[in-house]
Amino acid sequence: MLSHAAALATALPAIGPGWLDPDTLIASFGPYALGGVVLVVFIETGLLFPFLPGDSLLFTAGMLTAQEQITVPIWLLCTMLFLAAFTGDQVAYAIGHRAGPRIFNRPDSRFFKQSYIDMTNAYFEKYGGRTIIVARFIPFVRTYAPVAAGVGKMSYRHFVSYNVIGALLWGVGVTLLGYALGNVTFIRENIEALLVAIVLASLTPIAFELLRARRDRIRALREADPTVAPAPRPPIADTQPDA
Repeated sequence: MLSHAAALATALPAIGPGWLDPDTLIASFGPYALGGVVLVVFIETGLLFPFLPGDSLLFTAGMLTAQEQITVPIWLLCTMLFLAAFTGDQVAYAIGHRAGPRIFNRPDSRFFKQSYIDMTNAYFEKYGGRTIIVARFIPFVRTYAPVAAGVGKMSYRHFVSYNVIGALLWGVGVTLLGYALGNVTFIRENIEALLVAIVLASLTPIAFELLRARRDRIRALREADPTVAPAPRPPIADTQPDA
């Protein structure tokens, strides 16, 4: 599932028209660059429009602020983007909570694909509330994860807690990364893939923990009921030399 998300992230710049390029988009806002970037982040996270350049837009905004092409203090940019990311997920949660299954059962359209919802649900079932944090760094998933939470799988109090952390790590973290490293060409041109790689690395311990917990549950079931079949093992390759 994560490899699929990585492929989506790598292909993201080619999905939309040229005006969705972060540099072009920010330049089109002119003196209203701050408001434009904030609005785009809010729309992507809160209004079910997953094709906007989230990661790369934050990174580029930070880079242009460092270059003084966006003439606002970095603390103001980060504060506004945090609020946009946080508020966007709050709105998406409210949409999911109010509309419920009607959203998840609607047919595919140009901007809504059932496969995105299925992918988001798979993340949610595997990682629970942490999905709200992890999803921030996964294109498409970050748009639909708060909607999935709003359908009823997470209490509002827990959702807000995860949302604060996710908005801080994503909205502020990626912006500061652009502010500090925006002049490094390789990082600037591969920001989406690099962020997905970071998420993959951070989830590795969680994956091992889930596998260990599963083995422990199966062992406990076998001890309680000897008729429970053991977990299947992968076949071992025959190492005997050919006759």
